Amino acid sequence: MSLSSHVEELKRKHRKLADKVEEAQRAPSVSDTELAQLKKQKLRIKEEIERLSASA
Repeated sequence: MSLSSHVEELKRKHRKLADKVEEAQRAPSVSDTELAQLKKQKLRIKEEIERLSASA
């Protein structure tokens, strides 16, 4: 897998997580812990995208 395709895949995952976070924030049944975990995953992916983009 090339670097650019890997970055694109990470961006897709980031968008999916962003959607999940938005849904979770609207759903009263989602705990703060679950929401925090989703946000951490999203942040990790964003940092990985930035790291890979900077090294390209």
